[in-house]
Amino acid sequence: MIGKTAIAYYSKHHGNTKKVLDAIKEYDPEVELIDVTDKHEVDLTGYDRIGWASGIYYGKFAEQVQTFAKINLPTGKDVFFIATAGNPIKSNFNSMAAITEGKHCKELGRFQAKGFDTYGPFKLVGGLQKGHPTEVELQEAVAFYKNL
Repeated sequence: MIGKTAIAYYSKHHGNTKKVLDAIKEYDPEVELIDVTDKHEVDLTGYDRIGWASGIYYGKFAEQVQTFAKINLPTGKDVFFIATAGNPIKSNFNSMAAITEGKHCKELGRFQAKGFDTYGPFKLVGGLQKGHPTEVELQEAVAFYKNL
């Protein structure tokens, strides 16, 4: 039996991360999506699993998600990570993993999809990963969530 799940997210630039979360919400209407730009302090103690989702900015989760986690994440929670990135590499998770490890959380998994990226220098070349996340990537995100 899966308990209550919340996913705190930042998805502003192209909405790539929100597309992934909308697919998960369609699968699990009970999941609570928390936009960290709308709410800065949330009591997360009642959630069994807490997801952290963001586009990647210069190799890190958005500063807003990191700050939200530092303020609101209770110690010892089960956590998971979802990222969308023009350059999807393992180290993109390091910034969030350091925060959750510092709060003695148990990591359940990591999911990363390609995301259309025109941030910083990529704007000059018309962006990276146009058309991403794809329908297949959205289905992969739902499969990741199902298997947590």
